[in-house]
Amino acid sequence: MTESSSPPLADLLRAAVTAVGGTERQGQTAMAEAVAEAIDDTSHLLVQAGTGTGKSLGYLVPALAQGERVVVATATLALQRQLVERDLPRTVDALHPLLRRRPEFAMLKGRSNYLCLHRLREGVPQEDADESGLFDPVEAAAPTSRLGKDLLRMRDWADETETGDRDDLTPGVSDRAWSQVSVTSRECLGASKCAYGAECFAEAARERAKLAEVVVTNHALLAIDAIEGAPVLPSHEVLIVDEAHELVSRVTGVASGELTPGQVNRAVRRAAKLVNEKAADALQTAAESFERLMELALPGRLEEIPEDLGYALMALRDAARTVISALGSTRDASVQDEDAVRKQALGSVENIHQVAERIVEGSEYDVVWYERHDRFGASLRVAPLSVSGLLREKLFEDRSVILTSATLKLGGDFNGVAASLGLAPESPQDPEGGEDTAPRWQGLDVGSPFDYSKQGILYVAKHLAQPGREGSRSDMLDELAELVEAAGGRTLGLFSSMRGAQAAAEALRGRLDVPILLQGEETLGELIRAFAADARTCLFGTLSLWQGVDVPGPSCQLVVMDRVPFPRPDDPLMSARQKAVEEAGGNGFMAVAATHAALLMAQGAGRLVRASGDRGIVAVLDPRVERARYGSFLRKSMPDFWYTTDRNQVRRSLAAIDAAAKADGA
Repeated sequence: MTESSSPPLADLLRAAVTAVGGTERQGQTAMAEAVAEAIDDTSHLLVQAGTGTGKSLGYLVPALAQGERVVVATATLALQRQLVERDLPRTVDALHPLLRRRPEFAMLKGRSNYLCLHRLREGVPQEDADESGLFDPVEAAAPTSRLGKDLLRMRDWADETETGDRDDLTPGVSDRAWSQVSVTSRECLGASKCAYGAECFAEAARERAKLAEVVVTNHALLAIDAIEGAPVLPSHEVLIVDEAHELVSRVTGVASGELTPGQVNRAVRRAAKLVNEKAADALQTAAESFERLMELALPGRLEEIPEDLGYALMALRDAARTVISALGSTRDASVQDEDAVRKQALGSVENIHQVAERIVEGSEYDVVWYERHDRFGASLRVAPLSVSGLLREKLFEDRSVILTSATLKLGGDFNGVAASLGLAPESPQDPEGGEDTAPRWQGLDVGSPFDYSKQGILYVAKHLAQPGREGSRSDMLDELAELVEAAGGRTLGLFSSMRGAQAAAEALRGRLDVPILLQGEETLGELIRAFAADARTCLFGTLSLWQGVDVPGPSCQLVVMDRVPFPRPDDPLMSARQKAVEEAGGNGFMAVAATHAALLMAQGAGRLVRASGDRGIVAVLDPRVERARYGSFLRKSMPDFWYTTDRNQVRRSLAAIDAAAKADGA
């Protein structure tokens, strides 16, 4: 639609806000205008939009108005559902009379998120079925466990569902159960070869996306589309990345590889029936050598690949290559549904070949390390030292990119997040495109409708001892108990480790007469519902709580952080990234560790004020936020709460907030 025929943006935004039952906000209007301008001149925009701004409409309305295809990528299922089930339907209905067209929208996820009818109806390859314990060996269809019951339920669901999307199955099933009825892109036969291709849910989702003007997807699929070169998203002129603070982490995950003895042995079993004995034996021998080495593996980074590991990986790589060739040239009529079995075997072996070859090649831009898990044993992992170059090359070409989140400014500016995305520091760009060839971008902070300085207090307990790596913090637990008691419960406890959360829950359960919920003792959704339902209840946990809790009202009036959430000193990837910055002449600690902590603290502090009537306190029980040189950087990254280190003032404020809540009946 041309600019001259488009209704004024203000009219469109007003109609959309009314349709969702919202209120027009100055920040939302400023965001919508900036998004429209960036789309119009094909530039890039970083928008920090605080809680309550209504940022979804702030980007959806100008995106729908311009008439080109838009991809919206989010990090969480909750936001994807909100967009597809609430915001987009209402916005499209509201804009239809003004735009005189009805934009179509669709959700698209990775293939393994959709039910595979071939896998459901033809069954799992025998070695996988046996391994799962899902079926009796005598009668493959007889369920003998909860997994079997889930499979029967999914068979019934397959006849009812229109999407085949795992997230539409209620109640849900475990990852193990879902793996029995889904396939990865490597395992998929392809619509043309599959007997159920015409009914395929994943293919149907792709077709809907091709016809849609707005495609809602996730960061992982966006990363796959950018990294692997084989497009999985339809071509588009505008990309909007919501929850953009998560993008680097999600892209890093997609660009990482892993090898485990169990994974390699599964590939051996899958391929053994399909290739000649010589090829199978070579892969088996290489797998055994790799497994023996992994039994002795100690956690930590491998700055150089040990000679014995190098030989084992080369043997795996070469044997896998031979098997891949053999899988393409042999057929076994005795194997039922051989194409599906072959495709799954090929996918497993190709992954082993790819990861082994990558580690053997030893790129200076990769980090390799051992991990050891108490339950699953050792794994060998490889990840990119940085994804900024990859993002700069793949993300910002030939389209306008809008990145938005409540937390993009760290330490007071956008430069830290921008650098992680491959963007140069914010500065006036050369309009003639001279020597400066960096993508053009600008940062915009549209603020929040909330008055943080009047609605919340940031309290730093500077009198406490500095936390160490080990040992209990009795003074911190005493402080926590006093704060929770003064608040009358109503506390979200954010801990930097699960061990810290468990220790605090155990200590306070014996000292206070308030219910204390602990992450891991129930599903996260159930815990959050219970926390919101009873104002006296406290909820303690770790990483997912720092970013995943939205509980407005009196149930969450005290948010406590036990310590600055720096990455673990022994984290191989973060340590390598910090070292690389230092070797390039930068401040590795500030660029990596402090930025990581600031992002989490900004997200954590954002749990407190979720509505205009919310009041409360964010308490950081780590004196370094006041005493250390980097403390001001951390404080500037959080909402602009009224700041104090006066413990007595905070207790009086908590008591007053608790009394007011009780007077209101909460």
